[in-house]
Amino acid sequence: MKTIKVKTPAKINLTLEVLNKREDGFHNIQSIMQAISLYDFLTFTIEESKDFKIELYGDSNEIPYNESNLIYKAAVIFFEKINKKNLKLTVNIEKNIPVAAGLAGGSSDAAGTIYALNKLYDNVLNNDEVNNLCSKLGSDINFCLKGGCCLCTQRGEVIRELPVYEQSLALIKPKNIGISAKEAYTNFSKLKDKSNPDNTSKLVKLLQKGKFDKTLLYNSLEKALFPFHKELSEIKNKVKGSLMSGSGSAFFVLNPYIEWDDKSDYVIFEKLTTIKTGVLEV
Repeated sequence: MKTIKVKTPAKINLTLEVLNKREDGFHNIQSIMQAISLYDFLTFTIEESKDFKIELYGDSNEIPYNESNLIYKAAVIFFEKINKKNLKLTVNIEKNIPVAAGLAGGSSDAAGTIYALNKLYDNVLNNDEVNNLCSKLGSDINFCLKGGCCLCTQRGEVIRELPVYEQSLALIKPKNIGISAKEAYTNFSKLKDKSNPDNTSKLVKLLQKGKFDKTLLYNSLEKALFPFHKELSEIKNKVKGSLMSGSGSAFFVLNPYIEWDDKSDYVIFEKLTTIKTGVLEV
């Protein structure tokens, strides 16, 4: 029996500028992604078995514990890659990152799966092979594995490391709203005005100099979603300096103090920070 426990961080998008639509149906983007100190915890146990079996369980009633979970999919492609069949994998999922929130909880868990299984098998895959598996699974999984702060381009899977500007932040998310990336990008495709201010390039230059400017925070998908979800525009208006992360529905605010009269309909995380790491063994 082999066991390992890892922690997988959430991410925010300091910028997300959606560019042209690709032939594969995805969009090219330019985005500065930043890992933050909000984690899921995954415990992996591998035993020998006559049959190949994967069992997922955990403390959340908002995620599937079957083959549709990215953890399951990541494990399958890892074992196919290393040609392992006679085993039983059990994964305990301690879920803290909100679901369908634009915080990459599922993607980070997938990255954690590849990381953990590769560790259990003595780093059988090199870095290029690991990153190739991540890119096959999703657009931001490569970043989730690396963590810190990165410029992410193409679908999001091509990453370039940037300096981390250390600061505190808070998150706020409506409890009753979950938004899929498909919904957000489909709505964006229908916009007449798809222009971007190129804030990503501007902020990259500042970060490389150890500087930061909050006025450059930007997300193309806000204008695609606000007309359909009044709760999102309400957060934007009430929480000064807030920005939607990814495809939503969570917002973040830097160096924050959130004043909110009725918190019962919202998930709020305070006292978070930007971090320099990605997936780590506990």
